[in-house]
Amino acid sequence: MKKIFSIKQLVVLLSLFIFSSATIPEKKITIALAANAHYAFKEIEKQYEKETGKEIELIIASSGKLSAQIREGAPFDIFLSADMVFPNRLHSEGLTVGAPKVYAYGSLVLWSLTIGDELNLKSLLSSKVKTIAIANPKLAPYGVAAIEVMKYYKMYDQLEKKLVYGESISQVNQYVSSNAVDVGFTAKSVVMSPETQGKGRWIDIDKKAYSPIEQGAVLLKHSSGNKTDAEAFYNYIYSTKAQTILKKYGYHFTK
Repeated sequence: MKKIFSIKQLVVLLSLFIFSSATIPEKKITIALAANAHYAFKEIEKQYEKETGKEIELIIASSGKLSAQIREGAPFDIFLSADMVFPNRLHSEGLTVGAPKVYAYGSLVLWSLTIGDELNLKSLLSSKVKTIAIANPKLAPYGVAAIEVMKYYKMYDQLEKKLVYGESISQVNQYVSSNAVDVGFTAKSVVMSPETQGKGRWIDIDKKAYSPIEQGAVLLKHSSGNKTDAEAFYNYIYSTKAQTILKKYGYHFTK
């Protein structure tokens, strides 16, 4: 038997539907972010939310770990890797919306809270330096770059026994900032951040000693369903405003 609603009842039902629809909160834009860019994107996130009112959630880990989570179906909207290798693999597996693009180039530095003015690459060979932190090269492109530097200067065989591996740049930073290690290879964006500026001493590593750190961005198919907002933020990453912030944190835009 069909139930017949009065006009008054229909108006009430329609009002309830409109009200409930209006109160459903918008989904956040979820970004899977390689740890090196954490500080820079905290500032970009703040700026974007101020301009648009759209909320962003940053999920921080190593590029390799995030890539594995994406393969397992994690509902991230955008993947910002520390290289192009991991996003290109995801693209070849059909997990991305379009091909990844480089959004910035990273820089490698040597950072220490215990070594003073004598901090340089040669000082790593000193008996004073007993532990050197690097990100796990299997998961983190900055770890790959650190290995390349040591091999370029023919120091790797002598330094290998001193190496302490962090899962990501974040863990390397924890090791250095807590004095758990003497020295660490980290991202320039870390030592340029307000949270770290003025702590210890750091030096730039000559870019000829390691391959360009091409940091890639890509939209993902297994998103949280907020595709329009995700695409808008993806485009914002390449805007002058976002790239000005990235430049402030030591990123550059040419090889």
